Order: sequence, then structure tokens, then C-alpha cells
Amino acid sequence: MTSKDNTNSSDVRGDRVVTTVEGAPINEPFATQRIGNHGPLLLQDIGLIESLAHFNRERIPERNPHAHGSGAFGYFEVTDDITDVCGSSMFSEIGKKTRCLTRFSTVGGEKGSADTARDPRGFATKFYTEEGNLDWVYNNTPIFFIRDPSKFPHFIHTQKRNPQTNMKDPDMFWDFLTTPENQVCIHQMCILFSDRGTPASYRHMNGYSGHTYKWSNKKGDWHYVQVHIKTDQGIKNLTNEEAVQLAGENPDCCQQDLFENIQKGNAPTWTVYIQTMTEEQASKQPFSVFDLTKVWPQKEFSLRRVGKLVLNENPLNFFAQVEQAAFAPSNTVPYQEASADPVLQSRLFAYADAHRYRLGANFNQIPVNCPYASRFFNPAIRDGPMNVNGNFGSEPNYLAQSKKYTYLQQDKPIQQHQEVWHGPAIPYHWATSPGDTDYYQPRILYQKVLAKQPGQQRNLAHNIGVHVAGACLEIQKRVIDMFSRVDKRLAADIKKEIQRASAPRAKL
Repeated sequence: MTSKDNTNSSDVRGDRVVTTVEGAPINEPFATQRIGNHGPLLLQDIGLIESLAHFNRERIPERNPHAHGSGAFGYFEVTDDITDVCGSSMFSEIGKKTRCLTRFSTVGGEKGSADTARDPRGFATKFYTEEGNLDWVYNNTPIFFIRDPSKFPHFIHTQKRNPQTNMKDPDMFWDFLTTPENQVCIHQMCILFSDRGTPASYRHMNGYSGHTYKWSNKKGDWHYVQVHIKTDQGIKNLTNEEAVQLAGENPDCCQQDLFENIQKGNAPTWTVYIQTMTEEQASKQPFSVFDLTKVWPQKEFSLRRVGKLVLNENPLNFFAQVEQAAFAPSNTVPYQEASADPVLQSRLFAYADAHRYRLGANFNQIPVNCPYASRFFNPAIRDGPMNVNGNFGSEPNYLAQSKKYTYLQQDKPIQQHQEVWHGPAIPYHWATSPGDTDYYQPRILYQKVLAKQPGQQRNLAHNIGVHVAGACLEIQKRVIDMFSRVDKRLAADIKKEIQRASAPRAKL
């Protein structure tokens, strides 16, 4: 399948005669039916009415979050044998290629926001496999702000606009994150407010599953898995000031960079790795394997190479192939399953449901979302708005005893012998842990990782300071106190940056 196939799948007239949507030729596109030369319009002018009515409906709801993004087509190629870990057909042999679409995005901004906003970046890839469409809905950071899914709508609201002023609000932003129970965010904040929070381009950033998944081989042996997608172009980030400047000069710089490089034949590539962990190893870790705010130490769980992701084809139409693309972690294939990570579990519902709202119940029939490599057959899922694939014709709309159906999954022993859960149903608030547990990994990031990168400890303090300088004094104190639990020097530097950023305002 090519992007051209995706775009031109409808009956578009080849002779370029301009028509109404029903195919009737239009004689004069800009003339309107009126009484006399300058009299009132006539309602019978179907061409005008059709044009205006469609114009009023040509926008679809933007994603909430991840509204602003860019995308490109390409392929995934297997370079290393991992069939001992995963039995999915896309990994069946070295050299095998699977067509894919990747969409990069920012999280909190609206559709027209700047590419250089300080924000995590979405890194979502749809693989068109012969076992169905597989979506890896990842980010460019290996961890996230929360581990309680119930907090997600609240968190996203604080990253958007104040309901009264309709402006971004640093008090909202930091109030939520510095609340003692929500300081599980501290690791993500240290990444976000380093220069890693403003990638120079989509080509120069990594992608991470963040969540723990469960992969099985065809024998039924299984592992916990995390995926790393590492850029072959090298990591490049912007300073806070460079990002702000670009937001004004060229807010679509990452879109431009991706499109123009692919157009010139400079296809960006990423190397895909996995980390694996057994159930026994997971039980011995000082953190839960289902905790989205923690990384797996690579010294203990080394990266294992899997393959290469190549993006070499621009979309022919952004709306049709990127804006309408629907990614969801519930779109999976045999031998790749979700773990018990509660945020991942909630995303299994929320993402697909968001697309039913944005695009309609039959969003899977839109060409860019169609599982063309495997096809779709489920006669109980039919009807609904914009059903365009024949609706299964005369097939019964239930699983009828008189018909023959084939089931393949029953031959794959995936779940039966894996984790066994016991206990009552309880309300569990996974708040910030007592003691130092949630501050250990960000401390390592600050003291061991950023320390080796010239200027990055300083930039982290600077970026936090200039951002929180617009918040009230109480919030500023809470920010300083929170980061003091990571490192006292970091907190002191943030305080200095707040004072320096606040000084010009005081003079006003």
C-alpha cells in the first residue's frame, strides 16, 4: 500500500471536471443565483449552499491531548532474531519489512501551537501487519507524570488554559504537580525541564514505550518488555531561549524539518531495542514493574536490538492521512499484550473511544486506519455513520450457528499460565511513596546523567526558574521544596533563577 492508495481510494473523477458532491457538473463556480444583478440570494442555489454547508463541517474535533503533530509513512525492518521473546509475525524473520505510519506530536498544546513548546512529544507508530494493525503509542520520554489513571484528565486540564482567563497558567501547572501526593511526577519534571523537553526536531529524538508490556513466544514463554526507539540522527535539543525564539519565527519548524528531509531523500531512521524482565526478576525490583514513573536500569536489563524504523514517504494529504490517523494501544496483535500497568489499562479504553468521538464509530474504515494487510471480519460490528465497506452484505449480524467461523487465538496459550491475581476489589490511590523511593531515579538523572552533559544541570534550574517565576509565591516555594528532595543544589539554583527572572517584573 502507498500513501497514494490511501488518498485516492474514493471515486475521484479523473477528467478534472468540477462537480457537486453528487457528481453533477458545475457551470460557473463563483456565480450565485440572485434576483437581478444585485438582489437577494436564492435558496435554490444548491452549489452555494453545498459549499457553505460543507465548509461549516470540514473541521473535526482535535485530539485532546496530542492535538498538534506531524506524520510520515515508512517501514520497520527486522535486523535481529527475537522469536525467543515474541511470536508476532512482524518479527518472524530477519529482513522482513512491515509498512508503517508514525505520528509525532506535542501533548498539551492546541492544533496550531508551536512545535518547540516545552512538552513531552508523542511518538505513535501504526504497523500494518498481516495479523492486524499494531499501534505503538509511545512518547519521547521513558516515564510519565502520573501512575493513577484517574488523575489524567485533571493533569491535562492544568497543562491547558485557565477556564476564566483562557491563558496558560503557571499556578495551575505547578499547583497540581507539587501537591505532595502527586510528586511522583518529579522524575518526568527533571526530564521535561532539561533541554530534553524541547527537542530540536522529530528526527533527533527517541521514542519509548514507557509502559511495561507482556510479550510471548510461540511456546508460551513470556516476558515483561519495554521498547526503546533510538534516533540514528543523534539527539539534538534546544535551549529554552532557542525554543521560544523559534516559536515566534517558525512555529512549524519540526513539521518543516521532517517533511523537507524526507522530500530530499534524507529519510530519518531509528534503531529499535527491547528490554526484557522475567516475572521473578520483577518481584525483586525496588519499584513496581507497572509504575509508569520508573525506568528499568540498563545495567541490569540491557538493550537488545530488534530492527530499524525508516520514515521515507511524506503523506499526500495531511488531513486524510495524519489528522484522521487513529492510534490506540488496544490495537495489538498476537503475542503482544498489555500489562497490568493501570495507566496503560485505562488507555486501552480511552484512546479508541476518543477516535469514535472524533472520527465516528467506523473510523477503522478510513483508509489510513484500515487493516489492509489482514482485512477485517466481524459481522456483529456493522452499521453506524459513514459505513462505506459494504457492511458485510447479506451476512447475519450475529454469529450464526448455520455459518462457519474460524478462530485462531484459541491455539495460542497466552494468558492462562501467566500472572495470577488474588484479592478483593479495592480503591487504591497510588500517591507519592513515603521516604525517598520516588526521588531516587530523578536524583541519579541530575547527579550522574545531566552532570556529564555540559550546562545541562544549569539549564534544568534555569528552565524551571523562568517557568515558575510567573506563579504565586506559595507555588514557587512548593516547587523549590519539591526539587530540594532531588538535590539541594538544584533547589538553590532554581531559587536564584526565579529571583533573576522576577527582577525585571519588579521594576515594572
